[in-house]
Amino acid sequence: MSHLQEQLAALRLRMARTLEECVEKYEKPDSTGVASTSAPRRFHLHEWLPGQEMETEQGKHFETETFYANHRRHGSADIGSLGDLPGDLLTTLSAGAIADVPPDQWAFLDTETTGLAGGTGTCAFLVGVGRITPEGFRVRQFFMRDYGEEASVLAALTRHLEQFRVLITYNGRSFDQPLLETRYRMNRARPPFARFEHLDLLYGARRLWKLRFESCRLVDLEQQILGFERHGDVAGALIPYVYFEYVRTGEMARLLPVFHHNATDILTLACLTGIVPYAFNDPAGAFLNSAAPPRHGAEMAGIARWLRQAGELEQAAALFRRAMETNLADDLLFRTLWDLAAIEKKLGNDSAALEVWNDLAGSQNPFQARAYEELAKHYEHCEKNPERALAMTRGAQALDDTAELRKREERLLQRLRPPRAARVPRTNTRSTNATPRRRTAGPARGLPAIAPSP
Repeated sequence: MSHLQEQLAALRLRMARTLEECVEKYEKPDSTGVASTSAPRRFHLHEWLPGQEMETEQGKHFETETFYANHRRHGSADIGSLGDLPGDLLTTLSAGAIADVPPDQWAFLDTETTGLAGGTGTCAFLVGVGRITPEGFRVRQFFMRDYGEEASVLAALTRHLEQFRVLITYNGRSFDQPLLETRYRMNRARPPFARFEHLDLLYGARRLWKLRFESCRLVDLEQQILGFERHGDVAGALIPYVYFEYVRTGEMARLLPVFHHNATDILTLACLTGIVPYAFNDPAGAFLNSAAPPRHGAEMAGIARWLRQAGELEQAAALFRRAMETNLADDLLFRTLWDLAAIEKKLGNDSAALEVWNDLAGSQNPFQARAYEELAKHYEHCEKNPERALAMTRGAQALDDTAELRKREERLLQRLRPPRAARVPRTNTRSTNATPRRRTAGPARGLPAIAPSP
């Protein structure tokens, strides 16, 4: 037996022993020696988690809370520093919607659901809400032990959210909030989200890191940015099946990692909220200041694209140039050069744009043909040099011949053709004052000629 097979066999043995312990813990015999069946085992959560059964006007459900003290760290992030975040931190990232709200009024929300595609048949069986407190970071989790407890969970969630003014999620604008709103309506209840300013951190994280990392999933950024690596975590795609098994069997062992997964997601979301907005609030100080610590070039390029979309062209151009000074990958370097040339052209810096286009046209890259085409436009319209413009056009055609390039080539060839010789107009050589020639009278038409007399 190989070493890998031995490890797999040992893992199967440990899993079997764990399941046996779960059964023994839940099926405790009473004084008669018969296992108690007075209540389903899935309602004995208090034996596994530090929480309690809660009752609302809609029924009962289970709640638990996880506390992360100020002195702890989550990877490289200091949990205690979350309470020191400024109230205007989210202003720029929210386009001014969240102007001045202290961090203790931010609610960090994440759900675990019975499906990943959404729809009216998908439920949020676990809803976690994180909050920043003077003592540390707390995550309150609302859990429905069976489908009949959904209304109670939603009622408790509404009551809990009353103390907050800002809702922060990760992809929550597209998934979590619409799903919860659907579940509220299905239970004939009003969703509580209309009064919140909602910040979906996913969009800011993508702008900042999509050029640097292949994936901007929360768990991937947790490892890449915070340096935190999870152990014993459950894959998100398996969570619905774990819950289905719990409802069917009442076994809690495999569901415990789901609670930990949800709480860790929310803590990571809070820590990233303390990182992402700073890059957007002061790009010049964070990236362009030479005294500031060096940042990754891909992050600079991502922020520069955002500045370009916001109309801050000069600042975007400066940040693109700063990014090119770092060790960018070739594909990102060529894209950055192309973006920089487009900004310089819009700013009217034709010489700077011309320099970048020449660099792109002089090497093999995805923007080489387009650089040739821009050079052709410049020489045709700005320098009025059709010969040079034709050479640039044919350089582009050699890489990617298009109908537009053929049309440009024909127009330039037409300009370069020598003009045709001018046609000399025909003139009338007869003088207008000359006496008209007398016409000799001939025999009348139809009559025979009369011979002259001798």
